Amino acid sequence: MPSPLADPVKLPCGLVLPNRLSKAAMAEMIAKTNKPNQTLSDAYDQWSQGGWGSILTGNVQVDVNHLGSPFDPALHAEYKGEENLVAQWKHYADACQKHGTPAIVQICHPGRQSFRVAGHRGIWANTIAPSAVPINLGSGLLERFIAALAWTAPREMTRAEVERVISQFVDTARLMADAGFSGVELHGAHGYLIDQFLSGKTNLRTDEYGGTPEKRARFVLEILSQTRKVVPTTFCIGIKLNSADHSSDTFEETMTQIKLLVEAGIDFMEISGGTYEDPKMMGYPTKTETESTTAPVKSERTAAREAFFLEFAKEVRKRHPGLVLMLTGGFRSRAGAESAIRDGACDLVGIGRPAAIDPKFPLLLLDESVEDEKAALQLNKVPPPFYARWLPRNLIGAGAESTYYSGQIQRLAKGLATVAPAL
Repeated sequence: MPSPLADPVKLPCGLVLPNRLSKAAMAEMIAKTNKPNQTLSDAYDQWSQGGWGSILTGNVQVDVNHLGSPFDPALHAEYKGEENLVAQWKHYADACQKHGTPAIVQICHPGRQSFRVAGHRGIWANTIAPSAVPINLGSGLLERFIAALAWTAPREMTRAEVERVISQFVDTARLMADAGFSGVELHGAHGYLIDQFLSGKTNLRTDEYGGTPEKRARFVLEILSQTRKVVPTTFCIGIKLNSADHSSDTFEETMTQIKLLVEAGIDFMEISGGTYEDPKMMGYPTKTETESTTAPVKSERTAAREAFFLEFAKEVRKRHPGLVLMLTGGFRSRAGAESAIRDGACDLVGIGRPAAIDPKFPLLLLDESVEDEKAALQLNKVPPPFYARWLPRNLIGAGAESTYYSGQIQRLAKGLATVAPAL
């Protein structure tokens, strides 16, 4: 029986993805001058050969003055159709799509989460945000010290600044279209600027961009509507949301905002958070668990997050059955990916870390001659660095994982063998 993962998916804009497996966005940490370069193209050339249905790039920032990491590619100035700039990005797009896989660029603004050392604005300049809500790592002295060291205090954006950033998103999308990419994904997750506008915790505005769920969504809805006017009709526009950024208290507010995005004509929505690592997420035990009585037990907190992730995804599917939905988070096996599709939880499966270790992972998952038990790539957690004991716990895991896998992407670019995390 053919795998449902091999089915093509047609987006509302008309773009056809040849299968349901998407290489998810990951930080590459390669663009040393904040411009696409040959090393970045070489990494994506590896993925272009991997049999993916779509390739999502790592963050492309819409303003070089505000970066998520020091080595993100970014728009350096207002885009006016410069041929040399288009050629620079076209080289990157061609590498991504060399073998026919559509490539979608994740475009982003970090807002208050732009590190002091990330961006051309200077280490003392304020970050910008919908409201002047500082990042809170905790109430302890160490947590407050690290937060002050890493980030400057955010400044509430003026109306003119809101309009300028909207234009920067639109300019970046137009440049990506002119360069030949197949689409963009608006990064509305992980606490970045779009997410900051959507959330009532970080958006305390009382003007037309805040105060209600609908007004908090206006920022991203204007980006979407203005971008539609300047890109080809077949150019896709998706959005990434993270269920972990929300809670049961704001569930209906979030659903209201998703409804507005669907009505505005979003081509796909990626939901990240929790894990669909294997069929047990769908209520089915794995082969290992049926043979062992020592399977690891998740913490109550992890189980609660995963339960909310599933509730979030399934409720979006229930309310918007026509929305093309991508789930990303913990997929490691054919069985897990197929379970998510057959359960109706999603249309597309986003795969991140396994793609950094094996850029041709889809070829394994789609090979019908390979047994289900072998169509998988299980990965250990990245061990924390020796100095982790002195850092706030919520910074350790994500930082170690991101750094490790960006290192593997750099190895891919150099043609070196990748290394999965050791025990």
